[in-house]
Amino acid sequence: MNAPTMADLAAKGEKPEVLFWVGCAGSFDDRAKRVTKAFVKIMNAVGTRFAVLSNEETCTGDPARRAGNEFLFQMQAMNNIQVLNGYDVKKIVTACPHCFNTLKNEYPELGGNYEVIHHSTFLQQLINEGKIKLTGGGSFKGKKITYHDSCYLGRANNIYEAPREVLQALDADLVEMKKCRTTGLRCGAGGAQMFKEPEKGNQDINIARTEDALSTGATTIAVACPFCMTMMTDGVKNKEKESSVQVKDLAELIAESQGL
Repeated sequence: MNAPTMADLAAKGEKPEVLFWVGCAGSFDDRAKRVTKAFVKIMNAVGTRFAVLSNEETCTGDPARRAGNEFLFQMQAMNNIQVLNGYDVKKIVTACPHCFNTLKNEYPELGGNYEVIHHSTFLQQLINEGKIKLTGGGSFKGKKITYHDSCYLGRANNIYEAPREVLQALDADLVEMKKCRTTGLRCGAGGAQMFKEPEKGNQDINIARTEDALSTGATTIAVACPFCMTMMTDGVKNKEKESSVQVKDLAELIAESQGL
């Protein structure tokens, strides 16, 4: 994997055009690592000059703030802002909507002002600019794909079209769930719920959301968030549909269509 670090480039007196914020999941979760690798392959293939922070990157503090530990959030955020400002970072891309939302909307109040882009929007831009050419749609042409809206992309930041435009570029049959876009149902992981067992109820919410996805008849459930990836994958396993239904990130779909 060719992923230069900010420190290496700074030592050469160089600056990337974009910093790729990998995030905790993309760095440590085995499933999310595959998304990180797919996105890096895409950026290398199209010639995007990017870099990562590597060991200098720590958690944005999102889970701490959602869990109510404001002090820990501010400690983590200030540490990251010091590092980012030290490298004079201007533009950040990330595959995690939670990181995206925190860096974009919550860091400015602490002195961290950056242009922050989610990878769904970044991929859409690469397709629109002709840097990614999806002639014929590749292996996904005509296949049924449904897209699950991440809360921190959709309701929090009004990003609904970019992910869908990426999927439509694959020439796939995009089938929407009844609860989608502004009325989409959450996966159950946000608000730091990812790190605890759900409260007692009639049904786990990720199972309910998986049922929504399976009811479309899609063979691929597309996601754009590592939290959603975990919850929807667990839902598919619960329904014993692993052999017939795949959960894939947008970056993985594009990388596969390009043979990367």
